[in-house]
Amino acid sequence: MNNNTNPTCPIETRELTKKYGEFCALDHLNLKIPHQCIFGLLGPNGAGKSTAIKILTTLLDATSGSATVAGFDVASQPIEVRQRIGYVPQMLSADGALTATENLGLSASLYGLRGAERNARIHEALAFSGLESVATHLVKTYSGGMIRRLEIAQATMHRPEVLFLDEPTIGLDPVARRTVWERLLELKAATGMTILLTTHDMEEADYLCDQLAILHQGRLAVVGRPADLKNQVGPEATLSDVFVAHSGVVIGEGGHYREVRETRGTAKRLG
Repeated sequence: MNNNTNPTCPIETRELTKKYGEFCALDHLNLKIPHQCIFGLLGPNGAGKSTAIKILTTLLDATSGSATVAGFDVASQPIEVRQRIGYVPQMLSADGALTATENLGLSASLYGLRGAERNARIHEALAFSGLESVATHLVKTYSGGMIRRLEIAQATMHRPEVLFLDEPTIGLDPVARRTVWERLLELKAATGMTILLTTHDMEEADYLCDQLAILHQGRLAVVGRPADLKNQVGPEATLSDVFVAHSGVVIGEGGHYREVRETRGTAKRLG
């Protein structure tokens, strides 16, 4: 068993492949994601982004190849992987019929936090998410941005080594998006956490990501720092230009609890 909890790369994939019959959703993906990095997975719908995240979070088995997260193999050591990661899916993970404090209390119980430590982590999470003043309000009364901040706080209560985010700001208005971005940057700065996120938002990727990869039809099209990738395309290139150059696809894509639920549900169906 690999007991290394400080691996050279918190996330590494080697020829990672997922097939459904004749269809190849992920085709021999090779990635090495360093410590304290916000890494973006970009690509059009069906490119393999969500498939990759599901394999890395042990929710889906690969057809072939291998991957390690926090130094543990996702196939043979799934429990060790789950203990060291946080995961915020596209679909709502916060319960709208509960308050923020109650949602955080449930997460604390799942992570095995007890007593004074549990209470301290809940208070810390409320402060991090900026929800202290509405901690006793039902989550279904929250805006989309407030819900997302709560979900990130829930997923990081146990201080994971790696955080996975699937479309972290989908359905949010510009102000709420920016607030979530700032929380993620604060999280990385405070903890040194490695964060892997999927996104269709080029502004988000450019603002947040230290490195990113573009997937196209399940294959890795390009990987690098946003500034370097833009320079490779041209002196005035934007990240959207990089995306089009490597995928051939043009991206064309605020709300409350019900709207966020419906938006994320639609995104999930579309892949």
